[in-house]
Amino acid sequence: MSNDGAGGADEPPLDGVEYEFEHVPETDQSFENALANARDGRRLSVADGVELLTTGTREPGIDPARMEQVLEAADRRRAETVGDEVTFVANVNNNVTTACNTGCLFCNFKDAARTFERGAEPAGGFTRTPAESRAVVEDAVERGVSEVCSVSGLHPAFALDDEHREILESLDDPGRANYREPAAYRTSPGTYVEQLRAMAVDGVHVHSMTPEEAYHARRGTEWSYASVYRRLADAGLDSAPGTAAEILVDEVRDVICPGKIDSAEWVAAMEGAVAAGLDVTATIMYGHVENAAHRVLHLDVIRDLQDRTGGITEFVPLSFVHPNTPLYERGMVDGGASDAEDLLMIAVSRLFLDNVENVQTSWVKFGDEKALRTLSCGANDFMGTILSEEITTRAGGEYGEFRSFDDYARMIRSVGRVPVERSTDYRTRRPLAGDAPHGPTIGPRADGTPLLTPAERSGGAPDRSAGADADD
Repeated sequence: MSNDGAGGADEPPLDGVEYEFEHVPETDQSFENALANARDGRRLSVADGVELLTTGTREPGIDPARMEQVLEAADRRRAETVGDEVTFVANVNNNVTTACNTGCLFCNFKDAARTFERGAEPAGGFTRTPAESRAVVEDAVERGVSEVCSVSGLHPAFALDDEHREILESLDDPGRANYREPAAYRTSPGTYVEQLRAMAVDGVHVHSMTPEEAYHARRGTEWSYASVYRRLADAGLDSAPGTAAEILVDEVRDVICPGKIDSAEWVAAMEGAVAAGLDVTATIMYGHVENAAHRVLHLDVIRDLQDRTGGITEFVPLSFVHPNTPLYERGMVDGGASDAEDLLMIAVSRLFLDNVENVQTSWVKFGDEKALRTLSCGANDFMGTILSEEITTRAGGEYGEFRSFDDYARMIRSVGRVPVERSTDYRTRRPLAGDAPHGPTIGPRADGTPLLTPAERSGGAPDRSAGADADD
């Protein structure tokens, strides 16, 4: 359960250290005024957003009648902004490695980098060579996907390119920059440039390199984010996912991910990606130790970034999946967001982010029934086919790893909406017409054939990659 009270004072301490938050959900605004502002299309203030997200800060808990008013306003805004189309992308997720030393307390995807060293006892996880990554993407492109999404752990041997590796190895103490030579590990991930070149098969859209990965790709240097992303774009990168955002309020980040870049660094990386000519996405990962004020402050950072850059193609609210994470195991949370909080997060994202056209929902996080419900409170994008998913699964998620085009057509039509295959950047769209079977047509080798054969569907999705549903 997320902390919507006074900000963490009642939560169990982190390794014996108590924490309290400066930002709390208290405003001088009223719910009625905030709702009127939302209905009239006025740009919402942070106070407006907090009132809507809590259905009024003056009363405890979420009021069902008020919640329905917020959801209705968001659904109306969705219809005015993007109409009745519900989009999705044909994609595969190919994460390169689970090796990571960052130590985020919400994550169970990572494996300690030392367990990948030569002579160490393996503790699970994987690292793919560039050749192995290419094989995964080749297979997926042959099946018709138009996007490969790759979000990986921060392997100490990873460098941007050969020049970056030379700089890291010349440091007096490379370990202080979280670097160790590839020869120390059983499998080398190569460089980011090599991995991206390997995944850029036949012009498939490569969606990769989060702000945290970009920071890793410039550590030990004074390179700008824009220059790093330009090198990555030259290697085949087409857009950058705005994951690693979690909550863009540093007092929360200090609790859940103290080893990660801070909020300002995340923003700087996103600005650099846009300056390099790339589209970006943005996310929020909520439902842990943060409160409603933090969530809306996060939305405010995203809206301001979009005002300045115009590069964000979609916003992706990610509900924290808790069971196998350190936050839960340490007793710092006793669950994730409630159903009502999830619906309100989607709705307020739509209403607050008046400059971001697309809001994505997650059938991986929510399951089918609730994900369909979110399409009536602000969301208009239904993620991707994925083919395989691991990050949410390892954190304790209960839902599937593959969504077929026929599943999409059936589910979206069941709520009276129009299913539309899209490109990653939303610039190419194809409504699904007629009866099944349906398959992708946008990918470089797509011809409308379903991604999986009936035999593969009945036996479950093949293990093509270890994916992330961070954003698609």
